[in-house]
Amino acid sequence: MNEIERRRTFAIISHPDAGKTTLTEKLLLFGGQIQVAGAVKSNKIKKTAKSDWMEIEKQRGISVSTSVMEFDYKDYKVNILDTPGHQDFAEDTFRTLTAVDSAIIVIDGAKGVEAQTRKLMTVCRMRKTPVIVFVNKMDREGRDPFDLLDEIETELQISVRPLSWPINQGARFKGVYNIYEQNLNLFTPNKQMVTEKVAVDVDSKELDERVGEQDASKLREDLELIDGVYPEFDVNTYLEAQVAPVFFGSALNNFGVQELLDCFVEIAPNPRPTQAEERMVQPEDPKFTGFIFKITANIDPNHRSCTAFCKVCSGKFVRNAPYLHVRHNKTVRFSSPTQFMAQKKSTIDEAFPGDIVGLPDNGIFKIGDTLTEGEILHFKGLPSFSPEMFKYIENADPMKTKQLEKGIAQLMDEGVAQLFVNQFNGRKLIGTVGQLQFEVIQYRLENEYNAKCKWEPASLYKACWIESDDDAEYENFKKRKYQYMAKDREGRDVFLADSSYVLMMAQQDFKHIKFHFTSEF
Repeated sequence: MNEIERRRTFAIISHPDAGKTTLTEKLLLFGGQIQVAGAVKSNKIKKTAKSDWMEIEKQRGISVSTSVMEFDYKDYKVNILDTPGHQDFAEDTFRTLTAVDSAIIVIDGAKGVEAQTRKLMTVCRMRKTPVIVFVNKMDREGRDPFDLLDEIETELQISVRPLSWPINQGARFKGVYNIYEQNLNLFTPNKQMVTEKVAVDVDSKELDERVGEQDASKLREDLELIDGVYPEFDVNTYLEAQVAPVFFGSALNNFGVQELLDCFVEIAPNPRPTQAEERMVQPEDPKFTGFIFKITANIDPNHRSCTAFCKVCSGKFVRNAPYLHVRHNKTVRFSSPTQFMAQKKSTIDEAFPGDIVGLPDNGIFKIGDTLTEGEILHFKGLPSFSPEMFKYIENADPMKTKQLEKGIAQLMDEGVAQLFVNQFNGRKLIGTVGQLQFEVIQYRLENEYNAKCKWEPASLYKACWIESDDDAEYENFKKRKYQYMAKDREGRDVFLADSSYVLMMAQQDFKHIKFHFTSEF
């Protein structure tokens, strides 16, 4: 129980470029995991951020895949998942949200709430995940903090309560007042190290000397206003996902990050019960259960191996113990389970609910698989969505056919994209949610598998999985749509509609056929 209570597992989510990876980097700095912070894009700072370890992430300054990091802070064990913000990788982020107990949403102080943030918040609302909002980039000219709070309330449909407050902004940004602990810490801005902090009382003369009379009196007025407008902060409303605490700061300059971390470890939920199809799984159940929510190929470029990320839901995971792989109905043992610091990993002997364990995967896992101590359980809620962009993948170098096959197989296991084989001409078709994924696949095939591919356009509108109780009608449908039928990797039938009109007509003409737009049905 002690181990469960000190676990904090959360995801950092936001629109691209709001500052997730920079914030992750600073949390690791305060957690003592790294001594000097790296930067995502900077000409002066040559060290790159820890969580962006793929070659393509360093070149473009964006996150392509969720990274897992863990560190100890005070008495707590913190597991961070830094997710990609780009909408082309939204599926990876949606799946990550099934494996965390709370989330921190990062918002750019100048741009406010953006499209991708709204989408991710919808997922959090659906799953009743508690969220904390961090308004970043206060060191740039932005909007009035009160206007931002109003926008967050209306756009994200959740009540807010500020727990820290900025002293001015832009070039005149002096720091952050900590409402939660009612004290003011002034730091010297520093992008790569943690500096000494000075504690000041709000009502004292010292405040006027340090930040200037004008800013000091403005801060006192703002604080009175906040107490008048917003109700007292109550932890339970946050845990029930009704209220989002808001923190202000600048992750780049280390302002406001420690306030966020100190408050977060205190109030954030410890591991929560997980819903399986058979029953609700409680973290304190004595027997181990867990599910795979992500698979990554080539974390270590020297070994062509895949790693499956398993979220521990209950009991205790022990190295070398026999566990049941529910889908294969086989017993498996893991001699080298690992814990991650982005790309670096270390072997562990045990793990507790809330922890994320990396398991070596030689092709036995798929996203959504369950591991137990013998009980038959299926965790749900890890869908693959129906892709909206399609291209035929062709081999550009006939001498490298094997490498290409292996590369495609491993990258599809990650759930980055989906592979369909057209039954009419046997061609391989890749479907994704966004254009950027095709570039990432091509880049990774060339750099990690030494295989070249070329893309050929396919003008299709949507892929949908089909099933029916009426066998005669089903066969008739497959005959009539012969050119547009494909199989997915499970061997299920997929109908490739080339326009919305064709799909609508098919749904009208064949009454007994069900068309599904996610793979979970």
